[in-house]
Amino acid sequence: MPNIFTQNLGETPRQALNWRLGYAILCFGLMGASRGIDEGLISGTVQQKAFISKYHLKDPLLSESEKANLLGNITAMVQIGSIGGALLAFLITDKIGRLWATRQLCLIWITGIIIFITSNGRIGQVYAGRFIAGLGIGQTAVVAPTYLAEISPRAIRGLCICTFSGAVYLGIMLSYFASWGSALHISSHSQNQWIVPTSLHLMFAGIILLLSIGVHESPRFLASKGKKEEAAATMSKIRNLPEDHPYVQTEMLDIFEQVEREKEATLGLGWIGPLKELFMTPSNRYRIMLGLMSQLLAQWSGANSITIYAPTFFAMLGTTGQSEKLFATAIFGVVKLVASLVCALFLVDMLGRKRALTYGIILQFLSMLYVAIYLAVVPEITEHFKPMGNAKRAGTAAIVAIYISGVGWALGWNSIQYLINAEIFPLRVRALGSSMVMCFHFANQYGNSKAVPSMLLETAMKPQGTFFFFAAVTLLGLVWMWFFLPETAGKSLEAMDEMFNLPWYVIGRKGAALTAGAGHAENYMRDDVEKVIQREVSHEEQVTSSEKNNNLTPTTVQHQKYQISGYINTKATGTTDVEHGVRIPPARDLMGSMDTRGITINLESS
Repeated sequence: MPNIFTQNLGETPRQALNWRLGYAILCFGLMGASRGIDEGLISGTVQQKAFISKYHLKDPLLSESEKANLLGNITAMVQIGSIGGALLAFLITDKIGRLWATRQLCLIWITGIIIFITSNGRIGQVYAGRFIAGLGIGQTAVVAPTYLAEISPRAIRGLCICTFSGAVYLGIMLSYFASWGSALHISSHSQNQWIVPTSLHLMFAGIILLLSIGVHESPRFLASKGKKEEAAATMSKIRNLPEDHPYVQTEMLDIFEQVEREKEATLGLGWIGPLKELFMTPSNRYRIMLGLMSQLLAQWSGANSITIYAPTFFAMLGTTGQSEKLFATAIFGVVKLVASLVCALFLVDMLGRKRALTYGIILQFLSMLYVAIYLAVVPEITEHFKPMGNAKRAGTAAIVAIYISGVGWALGWNSIQYLINAEIFPLRVRALGSSMVMCFHFANQYGNSKAVPSMLLETAMKPQGTFFFFAAVTLLGLVWMWFFLPETAGKSLEAMDEMFNLPWYVIGRKGAALTAGAGHAENYMRDDVEKVIQREVSHEEQVTSSEKNNNLTPTTVQHQKYQISGYINTKATGTTDVEHGVRIPPARDLMGSMDTRGITINLESS
């Protein structure tokens, strides 16, 4: 069956899908585990008897609201730190590069976790350690998706970026099982019951730090710093193709043109340039709206709340016993991991962003609605009431609905909230835009994780009201997505500008259909070749001594339909109109010292 993935993969050389690309994806994709490990571990840690006793989570002297507030502070402190981390990523990523930003965030992450696990009952040190860890973890959501978007071939960009969201679930699953295993095999009187699982943080931070040694810097970052020769050489290595290969040249031409356009637009504005460009340009304001709304709707759809407080929710639905709750939670982690892998490998690029999000939201909405109805109909489970018969079977179905909601989240919001954020922003404001959106992401995640314990209280929304709220948000997200979210699958990062320059009321519903997928260089060449072919112009020409003396170098450019053979003029200083009306747009230092501003070509249908 034809789909976006297979259609665009046909334009991608086989050599571009190589071990260097895979290694870089592994290194930066694993950063998603930082968030998953924390969300999964803290849900089990606050259920461990040793931790509860040491930090007085069930102190009889505290009121129910005070207990909920203490629990919320502990779980949400990483989210507060992550807000600062996302801001820090903007300041660092465009200064020292994506690679060194990765290394410093790993060191901050490790430092915070060490402070946390050595707290020994001091609640202030718990807050401090988790806040510092958040400064590192928060940066991953900016640095990793940005890097993955910048190095990925556009045909598999969704797959590459979704390795980050998939790693979130890898971290969740491992941390759930670590908590379950420690509850079974480590005494509840030992602090090791929660310290041993927490060491997963240190393991992953160390692995990512070591892997970063063998990764190349982003060619787009290098180009933005004026290092054009190094950018082209790096892209050549990542694509496993020579620098003069048409695929590499086309990518670099688009990158260099975008860099030049953005520099001209912000010339003389200094540090305020990116800010002005982000907020004063209508197309960028639309991008900001997409980023902020996707985070708001995703974070309040309930999925992260279930991840963080999974044992509590499973207890509400009839799962009793500490190890049983943790085991059900661990199985939930497996379901989410498998779902995220299937979505990343097969669905996000094949279905497209919009259709995948539609299916995911529908699954999540139906699941949340069923759980809400169950909690509203069946009395609360206590020591004096255990559901029997139909009520018990309905409770089992509610647990299955929780699992299904995880599948819907993996297919929908979890993939899209990182993918869209990494794809939509122009190069010059990519780090700033991503940082701003991820600050909003963590602010909402903090608000959500802090609010849910209080929302569940009988004096507030109660469990059923909380799930009705989640269902309403998912339904609102479906409506918003249909009107405003454009399809970005199969489009190069540089080609996004064309789509976002359309009228705002057209972008979401028709933007993808009205714009092409490639960047300026490829579009110009393909469009002009089409015009020539339609006029049935066929021209063949041999290299003459005059052409050799005029610095014309033979070249061949491969396209989806045509082969363009001819000569690159390495000394031309202006735009050259080529024979038969074929025109190639100006390129600035396409391959380092080779200043390609004009091309004389022969046309052959391939």
